[in-house]
Amino acid sequence: MDIKDIVLYLKPQLTRVEACINTSLKSDIPLLDSTNRSLRENGGKMIRPVLALLAGQACGSLTEDSIRFAAAAELLHNATLLHDDVVDGATERRGKPTVAALLNGSAAVLIGDFWLVRCMQVILDSAQHGNQVIRIFAKTLADLAEGELLQMQKAATCDTTQADYIRIIYNKTASLFESSALSVAISVHAEDTLRDAVTAYARHLGLAFQIRDDMLDYESDDALLGKPVGIDLKEQKITQPLLCALEMVPAEEAARVRNLVAGILDHPELAEEVHAFVIRHNGFSLARQKLDEYVEKAISCLDPLPESMEKHYLTKLARFVGNREK
Repeated sequence: MDIKDIVLYLKPQLTRVEACINTSLKSDIPLLDSTNRSLRENGGKMIRPVLALLAGQACGSLTEDSIRFAAAAELLHNATLLHDDVVDGATERRGKPTVAALLNGSAAVLIGDFWLVRCMQVILDSAQHGNQVIRIFAKTLADLAEGELLQMQKAATCDTTQADYIRIIYNKTASLFESSALSVAISVHAEDTLRDAVTAYARHLGLAFQIRDDMLDYESDDALLGKPVGIDLKEQKITQPLLCALEMVPAEEAARVRNLVAGILDHPELAEEVHAFVIRHNGFSLARQKLDEYVEKAISCLDPLPESMEKHYLTKLARFVGNREK
């Protein structure tokens, strides 16, 4: 399953979003400008702008501010990726060397900061709702920082619970999905019922997106993912597949496995034993069940929306998120 038909349907609007992004990133510093162009050429699927545009059109008629807010979501997303690569020590993203690997961590942080500031400027230059939307994105920025720090804390103690995990993935991923949809819904003056519907949809979609991402980390085709697999375990992160497997065994066995995870930094070979534990206790299939639940919750949130091609494509987007292979 792919979303090529959705992207084709939104091509005129996405072209405007991309133009807004590219204009906002221009710089007379050659190193910064060339790096930004390279990052844009190696960009992802623009899931957040796609979500934002569909949500906005499902609720009303897009405005120039709608385009700006969709662009801001992608700018913020990529800023966080630049920072994440430094935090994680990542050398590859989407099959290409990271900025941190090509230049250095300091350069990656500074370029990430530049994208973040441009995100804020794009919002503040809007005709309406700038102050309201900047507060929404500010909350998401706080969520992102708290989510990363909570995940670091839990990786150190290896005592992540389901509640911890859901908070982490909401903060790290779903919050920006939420802001993307909500900001564009605001820009089209959506009725409260419709605005709340697309916001709830986006929240559940974001949770499903991150669960699928965490499941992909257990899969074995590096070329398919465009990044090394098994990174989460090597960083002592307890995600949905392992959490599900831990719930299937007695407390003593769960404690033993958590101790294995705690030792992975010093003994990376332990990751193979933990991976085998997840497979043996159906952690992957149980995680799939939870993923499917969030996809269905997202789709059910669309009920208040009138029937439209956008509503159809929002449903398809949820199915895509649940089944994507990279």
